[in-house]
Amino acid sequence: MTDLLAALILGLIEGITEFLPISSTGHLLIAQHWLGHRSDLFNISIQAGAILAVVVIYWKRLWELATGFTRRENLDYLLKLGAAFGVTAVLGIAVKKAGFQLPDQVLPIAWALVLGGAWMILAEHFAAKRAAALGERSAITWTVAILVGVAQVIAGVFPGTSRSGATIFIALLAGTTSRAAATEFAFLVGIPTMFAATAYELVDVLGTPAAANEDWNALGVAFVASAVTAFIAVKWLLRYIQSHRFTAFAIYRFVFGAALLLLMPSGS
Repeated sequence: MTDLLAALILGLIEGITEFLPISSTGHLLIAQHWLGHRSDLFNISIQAGAILAVVVIYWKRLWELATGFTRRENLDYLLKLGAAFGVTAVLGIAVKKAGFQLPDQVLPIAWALVLGGAWMILAEHFAAKRAAALGERSAITWTVAILVGVAQVIAGVFPGTSRSGATIFIALLAGTTSRAAATEFAFLVGIPTMFAATAYELVDVLGTPAAANEDWNALGVAFVASAVTAFIAVKWLLRYIQSHRFTAFAIYRFVFGAALLLLMPSGS
């Protein structure tokens, strides 16, 4: 298999899995066992490609927030997006400075997929009970914003957790009972988060041997593939959650995680 084809496949995997609550990082790390290891810059950059799809899909909402920030509700929403991003940035830099590295073994990812599936089912149950008790609530509180910021870092530290899944369900459990509102906030806060992470990695590697060794053509192919497939995946997901719960994704996580635990050697 050529390197460009491998990069294309990784870009497709990233685009499909970034916003579905099944963990894009976990899928990428597993795929790289067969398709070859990639740099942190590659992995984060193609995640930014997927985030670009969200910018396109939510451009009207983003334009409304950017041009109408003098309106109280828009300013409040922007401040809460900023708070969530700020929490993620501070904790994320602390984790990076502590020398954290993504695991290169399948076992912890497989367990994260299985346990994350169980957590999703429980979270869905309690979120539904909360929604029945409180009614439809689309407001984002400061508590939701802060917890979403923390959830992003947790998902980054434990591949297999799913950033989208963690942030959406934290929002649902913390009081935003509307799935659409929780999903929108989780997706929008991902825009500055992933673009900042990509910029951080670029600054870190530019002018170093790592930059010279990076296959920029392969990265470009994966970036475009990720953006296009993420656009399709997000459009589908936004329609899906209007009439469905997330149970199907939890089942997928169980099956995929269990298959990895059964089929992969424990040390691989």
